[in-house]
Amino acid sequence: FGDFEAVKDVSFEAREGAITAILGPSGSGKSTVLRMLAGLETPTSGRIWIAGRDLTDTSTQERRVGMVFQHYALFRHMTVAKNIAFGLSVRKVPKDAQEARVRELLGLVQLEPFAHRYPDQLSGGQRQRVALARALAPKPSVLLLDEPFGALDAKVRQDLRHWLHEIHRELGITSLLVTHDQEEALELAHQLVVMHEGKLEQVGDTNAIYNEPATPFVAGFVGAANVIQGLVISGRVQFGEQHLDGAGHIQEGAPAHAYVRPHDVTVSSVPINGSSSAATVERVNDLGWISKVRLVLADGQALTAEVPNERLDGVAAGGRVYVDLRNAKVFPPASGAVVPSDELAAL
Repeated sequence: FGDFEAVKDVSFEAREGAITAILGPSGSGKSTVLRMLAGLETPTSGRIWIAGRDLTDTSTQERRVGMVFQHYALFRHMTVAKNIAFGLSVRKVPKDAQEARVRELLGLVQLEPFAHRYPDQLSGGQRQRVALARALAPKPSVLLLDEPFGALDAKVRQDLRHWLHEIHRELGITSLLVTHDQEEALELAHQLVVMHEGKLEQVGDTNAIYNEPATPFVAGFVGAANVIQGLVISGRVQFGEQHLDGAGHIQEGAPAHAYVRPHDVTVSSVPINGSSSAATVERVNDLGWISKVRLVLADGQALTAEVPNERLDGVAAGGRVYVDLRNAKVFPPASGAVVPSDELAAL
């Protein structure tokens, strides 16, 4: 767009019959990718293939894609039934076939009693179900969903996610879901495409993205993570008097960041093993069956642990505890600066 490059050398393949989530923060380029797939934007370079056909220069109408937007984009002057039938009427589908398809979809999205209502007479969740039914009406080969639940409150989003999962299991339509909601992506998608600043960070299934992040951005963005800063000494991240394994790929003496999930932080009132670190409990937030424990390490670095309440014995604000950090993913910081040799010697 002018001098601004919104998407840079992004290539991936979405599996047929699966949900692929394009995940990233605002401004990462994910919606631009979706709009190019839909034919609403023209790529400056590169090609778009759908079901084995190069559709880069094909019009939106000829691509056989259905699109659902965040703010529904329903026609306010049309009833629910007429909104759903809109794509069919544009394609000159016979009236009786339109009516049969609309009845089928009203049943699918559980809105039969609302066929003759107008969008303003529906809740947000109901409007989004109408928008999905309208996108499905022409039987698209690919369903594109651009932040479809972003305008809804948390409880409705959760209900619609479950409902969309059931719809997809029934129809098996190839779907691409754009979202910045990590929980939504991890819950719904078979494959994740993680983007940042217009570039592709990592592509993989949810297990690989969450447990084997390829970049510091993925480690910090997909799921909560504590970031422990230290120096690489003998292939380990040294911080204070403690160390973490997994830094053998980073230059000796270089700074490093270790990413540790809150549920991978074990907290105990007594030393856990030879590598546990002393920490002070800053606060404990009870969330029902689990508590979030805010900790400060001896070197001043803070981290959060998620601890089941039955394991909180002796852990209270102001107390001294011991923590064991597991499954750390270690990366060099963006700067890549090397620690001066005199600082290294001091360690």
